[in-house]
Amino acid sequence: MNSSDLQNLSEAERRARVAEALARGEELRKAKEYDKGIDVLVEALRYGVEKAKIYFRLGNIYFDAGKLDHAEYAYRRAIDCDPNHVNAHHNLSVVLRKQGRLSESVRLYRQAQRLAMKYPDQVQLSPEQTEQARRLARRWLIVAGIVLGVFVLVLVLWGR
Repeated sequence: MNSSDLQNLSEAERRARVAEALARGEELRKAKEYDKGIDVLVEALRYGVEKAKIYFRLGNIYFDAGKLDHAEYAYRRAIDCDPNHVNAHHNLSVVLRKQGRLSESVRLYRQAQRLAMKYPDQVQLSPEQTEQARRLARRWLIVAGIVLGVFVLVLVLWGR
C-alpha cells in the first residue's frame, strides 16, 4: 500500500487494519514465526494509529526471539508514545534485568507499579489472574456479608 492509499483511509479503517495486524502479529508470535510477526507489525506502524500498542507487541516478539536490544528499543518507543503504558514499563524492566542492568530495572519496575496503581484499567491480566481476582473478590463479598449480618443482628438484639 502506497502513501496516497494510506491517506485515503479513514481513521476507523486504519484502526481496523492495525487491530488485524496486532491479532496477526500475536498469532505469529505464538507460532514462533517471529520474523513474519515483526514484518506485520512494522508495516502496521505506517497507519499512524495505536503506535504504543504496536511497539509494545513488537517488544514482545523481539523478547521472545531473544533480541533483547530490539525489545528494549520497542518498549522504549511504546513508552515514548504513551508514558503511562504500564505493561511496557514492566516488560522493559524485565529486559533490563536480563541484560544485567539491575538499577535501571528496579527503577522501571517501581515506575510500572506506581502506574498500575494510578491507571489500573491499563493492566492486562491473564485469564488465570482474572479468575484469581474473581475468587478473591467473592471471598471478600462473603466476609463483608457475614460482617454486615452480624452487625444487623447486634443492632436488632441491642434494640430489644
